[in-house]
Amino acid sequence: MSGLTNRLATLDHFRNVEEYELIAQKLSGLSEKVSRLENRMADVLTRLADVEKVNARLEEAALITARALGEISGHWDAVYEALRRKDTSQEAPEQ
Repeated sequence: MSGLTNRLATLDHFRNVEEYELIAQKLSGLSEKVSRLENRMADVLTRLADVEKVNARLEEAALITARALGEISGHWDAVYEALRRKDTSQEAPEQ
């Protein structure tokens, strides 16, 4: 019976080794996936930083455009005011 017990113990040992090898393989596969995800996250963070830089430049351009439009609007207001004054000065005086 001792021989049978030794064989069963050996089979159990091999099963345990196979289970550990399977676990190791799965962990290795997970490690590769995690590494790929980390690389993708690094790429996404780099792209996000680039987008934030572009966004900051766009915001600055929008502010410059808004200021320029405000200045143009002021000039047009002055033109319209001058035209109104010209119109009223050319009206016939009432008697």
